[in-house]
Amino acid sequence: MAGTDEKFYNPENYVNRELSWIEFDYRVLSEARDKSLPLFERLKFLSITASNLDEFYMVRVASLKDMVHAKYTKPDIAGMKPSEQLEKISERTHGLVALQYSTYNRSILPALKLNGLRVISVHEDLTEEEGNYADRYFEQNVYPVLTPMAVDSSRPFPLIRNKSLNIAALLRKKSGEEDLEFAMVQVPSVLPRIVELPVKKEGERAVILLEQIIERNMESLFLNYNVITAHPFRIMRNADLTIDEEEAVDLLEEIQKQLKKRQWGEVIRLEAEEKMDKRLLKILKRELSISSGDIFEIAGPLDLTFLMKMYGIKGFDHLKAVPYIPQQVPELMNEDDIFSNIREGDILLHHPYETFDPVVNFVKAAAKDPEVLAIKQTLYRVSGNSPIIAALAEAADNRKQVSVLVELKARFDEENNINWAKKLEKAGCHVIYGLVGLKTHSKITLVVRREEDGIRRYVHLGTGNYNDSTAKLYTDFGLMTCNPRIGEDATAVFNMLSGYSEPLHWNKLVMAPIWLRARFLKMIRRETKNALAGKNAHIMAKMNSLCDKEVIAALYEASFAGVRIELIVRGICCLKPGVPGLSENITVHSIIGNFLEHARIFYFENDGSPELYLGSADWMPRNLDKRVEIMFPVEDNRLKEQILHVMKVQLEDNVKAHILQSDGTYEKPDKRGKVLVNSQEYFCEEAVLNVKTELGRLDPLGKRLFHPIESQG
Repeated sequence: MAGTDEKFYNPENYVNRELSWIEFDYRVLSEARDKSLPLFERLKFLSITASNLDEFYMVRVASLKDMVHAKYTKPDIAGMKPSEQLEKISERTHGLVALQYSTYNRSILPALKLNGLRVISVHEDLTEEEGNYADRYFEQNVYPVLTPMAVDSSRPFPLIRNKSLNIAALLRKKSGEEDLEFAMVQVPSVLPRIVELPVKKEGERAVILLEQIIERNMESLFLNYNVITAHPFRIMRNADLTIDEEEAVDLLEEIQKQLKKRQWGEVIRLEAEEKMDKRLLKILKRELSISSGDIFEIAGPLDLTFLMKMYGIKGFDHLKAVPYIPQQVPELMNEDDIFSNIREGDILLHHPYETFDPVVNFVKAAAKDPEVLAIKQTLYRVSGNSPIIAALAEAADNRKQVSVLVELKARFDEENNINWAKKLEKAGCHVIYGLVGLKTHSKITLVVRREEDGIRRYVHLGTGNYNDSTAKLYTDFGLMTCNPRIGEDATAVFNMLSGYSEPLHWNKLVMAPIWLRARFLKMIRRETKNALAGKNAHIMAKMNSLCDKEVIAALYEASFAGVRIELIVRGICCLKPGVPGLSENITVHSIIGNFLEHARIFYFENDGSPELYLGSADWMPRNLDKRVEIMFPVEDNRLKEQILHVMKVQLEDNVKAHILQSDGTYEKPDKRGKVLVNSQEYFCEEAVLNVKTELGRLDPLGKRLFHPIESQG
């Protein structure tokens, strides 16, 4: 058995986390390359790959570089040292970027032109009339904003902000001196990057990028010089915050300090125009202290995230997918208030197929209801103009007890969350800034209400954030319940978060970082034991990422024992399925579609007494050991069937699914002779049908019995 155990933990049977993430971005890129998709949807996917890669470098690559600087050599679960990972990452990301720009130049640009949108890649391609317009635009709108920066003995090389787009130039004095001088100008982010040009030809539109207009007019920024060469460049800095929470007197103040440092961290990536003068590139390489492997020579416009702005250009709706309007929740299609509906039975919400409005209305109703005594909520990421924040502030104004945990350490949302925390404090809410050493990633709302038969607790638990904007884009589940035992647990959760109270036992909820890992392992091993005893054994799980070694080893052991394991993992997956004698009973699907798959679902057959859970945690060390997470059971058989139905349809998806192979690569399923199943489209159509069915059930004669929200998109 010792040899078998060794096999379960052998690094050869694991995929490196970072390389698995890069494979995910390749899958997103495959959507941008799919010519069956509307053209502007392909633009969006290409933009997402660029945004993903930026964050990957600022956080994951930055972390590995920190390890190398610290001479940390411990191998990861796949047996790779940090230096080896960086080498392989550089190789794979250079390939990814080459494919991004091949897609942009050879497929996207010609298709845009064919559909009446000419994107001018270099200012030399402007017609005389377009050039005159661009020059006037520069003079009137751009020139007053720019700050040209020269570098000489009295002016050192400037500090360049993270992710800023800049133009570097080599200049020579008009007086005839031979020496070349370096200068640069930052492309202002306060101005639109896409500038539309006037076009006389009917049915044609033309745009140019702001940096091309500036590059065309560089001479006017350095009047005493001739511009010998000028090219755009962009840098990426280490943006991984390092906060000593034990030593921080004021966590909010410490995070604010660290956010300022993020702009000036070590340069870890340089993007330069492919045709950049080698003398210019040499100066940038020296001044930024960057290695050749971290330089990306780009065959096109830098920073493809501008394509998301391009998507917003009006007049091209025929090249976009028809926007889906989230549907109403059948159980709430009546005149009863939200609390009466929850008392009728647990309510399952499936976003974005069903509207997020009930969650917002739950908090709004609680804020106004004179019988509500207290509202408690965790907030990880919220929208820019959050109605939930407004409702919590109103509740405090209505003299209710309002406690809110705002997680300040939510990466890249720190500043936004600091602003919300201050606003809530001013409104009179009791605000908790997370826990020392842990991120609070759980999604829970507790409403305490006084009723005729005593105090009743209403709870919302979710797999996604309390963000009304992303709820239209992310697939998530939510559960609304007034189950007394869940209510007791919810109270215990908030008492733990706000003080030092730890309950002796839990009724229904399972929390990380203390109990969740052990519970998952216990349930996986129970299936293993059942399989060895010849009993029914089956695991289905859906999550964003799977990279926890202990969990993967337990899954390998379960597969080896004969447990059928079906996984849906959107992003990182360090497990290798289909390996003979190890994981031949495991399959892994990844679904990449119009919506971001975000729900976490866990199903265990338990020899005919199945258990089904939803939660906020992935099977990752950070979720199980370093975050406050909540997993909650779904016990109503009707709701269980709904969730299992979702899992089964997604496992049958052969349009948007990618199947993980035993070598760590992904392949599309074979569709020949099969009915096409696009799970996301299926659930959109199903949600519409459910509402129509409920309308017919409520009133067969077609009379409206309630007042639905007319527009929920």
